[in-house]
Amino acid sequence: MKKIIAVLVLFSLVSCAELQGVIDGLPGESGLPGIDNQMIGNGLKQALDFGIDKQVTKLTSTDGFYKNELVKILLPEELQKVDNTLRAIGLGKLADEGIKALNRAAEDAVSEATPIFVDAVKQITFNDVRTILLGTDDAATQYLEGKTNAALYNKFNPMIKNSFAKVGADQIWTNLITKYNDLPLTNNVNPDLTDYVTQQALQGVYTMIAVEEKEIRTKTQSRTTDLLKRVFALQD
Repeated sequence: MKKIIAVLVLFSLVSCAELQGVIDGLPGESGLPGIDNQMIGNGLKQALDFGIDKQVTKLTSTDGFYKNELVKILLPEELQKVDNTLRAIGLGKLADEGIKALNRAAEDAVSEATPIFVDAVKQITFNDVRTILLGTDDAATQYLEGKTNAALYNKFNPMIKNSFAKVGADQIWTNLITKYNDLPLTNNVNPDLTDYVTQQALQGVYTMIAVEEKEIRTKTQSRTTDLLKRVFALQD
């Protein structure tokens, strides 16, 4: 009986040792080998930072919005009738100036607000880095938008308003709307263009960040740091 007990104890000890060995050999908390959640999170943040540095800054130049078909700000649906009516009576140039003015305001405001976007990336906390890393080509950007859009709107909206005045968009649109409202057989319009351009400009920022994220995910040559190479190699 004592021999049997001794054998069972020895077997138990060996089994525990083997089990511990299996546990010790498991991947880190990320569920991925050789890397932890913090490193993955830092890699995702770096990808978003690159999106701001390489892509969002393009929006701040002249025609950064206006000649970029991905993000060009067009008129809201309720103002399409204004645009069509003005063009029908020979005021197409004024209508064009109105659209350009909206985009100029966005270009100017994004230039002023870039530090806000950078700070938003620094402050973000990823809940499930593994799901985001192994997600769609813009998964990190989508997560950033979901977590920051409301707060960024509140900070960005006053900048859009200031930019309207700075680039003369307020005067252009006052003139444009006045001419339209003075026409016979038209219903007066008074759109909140500041709100509209704020939302469109923010969406443009997220769109361009997503462009860079996709580049990093799909093109190894775009992973220009050791951190990006190590983190995004895990999703290949």
